[in-house]
Parts: sequence; structure tokens; C-alpha cells
Amino acid sequence: MRALVLNCTLKASPEPSNTDRLAGVVVQALREREVEVTTLRLADLNIPPGVATDMDAGDDWPRVHEQLLTSQILVVATPTWVGHPSSIAQRMLERMDAMLSETDADGRPVAYNRVAGVVVTGNEDGAHHVISEIAGGLMDFGYTIPGQAWTYWNRGPGPGPSYSETEEGHEWSAKTGRAMAANLHTVARALATTPMGPPPP
Repeated sequence: MRALVLNCTLKASPEPSNTDRLAGVVVQALREREVEVTTLRLADLNIPPGVATDMDAGDDWPRVHEQLLTSQILVVATPTWVGHPSSIAQRMLERMDAMLSETDADGRPVAYNRVAGVVVTGNEDGAHHVISEIAGGLMDFGYTIPGQAWTYWNRGPGPGPSYSETEEGHEWSAKTGRAMAANLHTVARALATTPMGPPPP
């Protein structure tokens, strides 16, 4: 089984990413279940705006799309900015919009029988709103969102330290992340055994 983690931090490599660090808890838990995990930091790629799978020369999205189609599990990890997902996460959803019109050989939307979850960081509140925006978009495309397929960390109201600058709240976020990984893996296995068919005509 394969999983793809799309890190939507605004920071390009090799700058440390709080979002990457929390996503790492989920990655480790998936690998403990013998899932092959690939992580992509979208800020490192050239992803032009648009709603097509391929926006011509220099577009790196087609190789992201290819990995989406070879992964049974998708984890979207994003920081919270002004109470919303990052601009990169929004661009990711816009590019994934093309999947609405893509079907497999059996006529199923290509996101069917794949599961997805969300990791959110930010030193102020807004995590549940960000989770709902990302999960709602992924469901539109055809992904299955298991129960409790998310984890997040925030410090609470007002400015303060980032995830990597404090240990406050880490235990809860890690426990929730491990539960997220278990639920994603369980539902992905169930869909592999009993896949959904194409939508009725």
C-alpha cells in the first residue's frame, strides 16, 4: 500500500517546516503498518495556477497527479494562515479539480477507493475550519474521508511559539495523528477488498 503526503507549507526546502514535523508523526505510524510513504513539499515545485492536470511546459503538477493515482492514501498537510489553509493548499485543490472529469477503465472517478486525511499546524486557532475546507474539497473529488482522519496543533488564541518552538500540546497531536494513520490504513484496506463501483447512470 502506498501513501502520498502533500506538504503545503509556504517554506521551500531546506527551511524547517512545522507542518512537516507534525506530518512526520502520521508518516511514521503509516510506515509501522508497512505502508510505503512519499512526501512532497509543493513549495519546491513549479505549480502554476489553473484547473487542468497539465498546464504545459515547466508544470510539475503532472508528476504530482501521477503519484496521486498510484497512492491509496493521501495526507494533505497545511499551516493555518489568517484562519485559512495556505495559498499552496488552495492551489493544490484547484489543480485537483481536474480529477472531477477523470475516470478509470471501469468508469469510476479516479479518486474513488482512495482515502484522505488532513494535518494542520498554526500558532492560533482555525484548525477545524481548515480541516473542513480541505476534507470537503477532497470528498468532492471522490476521496473517502474516514472518521477522525485528521490531527492538528495550535497554541490557542493570540500570537505565540510555533510547533517546533514548544512541546506544549504535542502529546495530544501525536496521539491523534497515530489514530489518524490507523483509521486511514483500515479504511484503505477495506476499500481494496470491497471497492466502490462507478456511479449509477
